[in-house]
Amino acid sequence: MFHSIAGLVHLLAALLAILTGTFVFLNTKGGWLHKRLGYTYIASMLTLNLTAFQVYHLTGKFGPFHWLAAMSLVGLAGGMLPVFLRKRIPNWIYWHYNFMNWSVVGLYAGFWAETFTRLLPIDQFWPVVFLSMLLTALAGGYLIRRHASRLPHWYSPERHNS
Repeated sequence: MFHSIAGLVHLLAALLAILTGTFVFLNTKGGWLHKRLGYTYIASMLTLNLTAFQVYHLTGKFGPFHWLAAMSLVGLAGGMLPVFLRKRIPNWIYWHYNFMNWSVVGLYAGFWAETFTRLLPIDQFWPVVFLSMLLTALAGGYLIRRHASRLPHWYSPERHNS
């Protein structure tokens, strides 16, 4: 089932990221639980993405999933830098909220792509990957918009839509 120790660590980090990311995604923002689970999510996503660079059994070389892992790392940085630089970045919460939530959506897109490609015939691999990622992104975008009301009271998403 596992091709390497890196593959096993990758799976375990993915499971932890899904648990913590989902909780943070669906619940009230800004409290101590949000912060603790958020940092756990960051650590698990860093582990997940770094181990992704060690998994080559699918193509034998650096491929599209490695590029997605690199994009995921950029997304994590885009979500955390505003937190660390919040005194210097106007509307930092807007950037943090969007980057981190899209990070969770990307995680789910990868989860569904991985799950469905294991259940369907191999000749459907790329269409299944594309469709599962597209549908996840559409649903995630809807939920991100809908859950913006869970941000702290001083944040108003309407200010950012002009």
